[in-house]
Amino acid sequence: MTSDWVPEACTLPTVEQPLRRREFDDLFRYDVRSVVRTSPTRTRLDLRPSPEAAERAAGLAVRETGCCSFFSFGLAIADGTVAVEVATSEGHADVLAALTERAEALAGSGS
Repeated sequence: MTSDWVPEACTLPTVEQPLRRREFDDLFRYDVRSVVRTSPTRTRLDLRPSPEAAERAAGLAVRETGCCSFFSFGLAIADGTVAVEVATSEGHADVLAALTERAEALAGSGS
C-alpha cells in the first residue's frame, strides 16, 4: 500500500487520503494479529479480541465503504475472537492485494 495505492474509483477527497491510510496503518499496527488471504478477492484480518479493536475496525469499514464502494467488510465476533473480512470484485483485486500486503507488513508491529 504505497502512497499511490488508492484507485481512481475512490471518491475520498485527495487531501483526506493520507489520513485514511494512517487510520488503516494504526488498525494494522495495533489491532491486527494475523492476516489471511482466503482468495484473490478476500482477506481476513484477525484482530485483538477487544471491544475497542472491534469498534475501531467497524468505524473504519463504514467510512471506507462511503468512498470505496467496491469494498465490502464483514465483522465476526465469536468464541472470544474478532475478525474482519474484506472483499472486493475481481476488477479491484489489485487494490485488495495492496491493502493486504500493507496489513501483513504492519500487523502487530505497534504492540
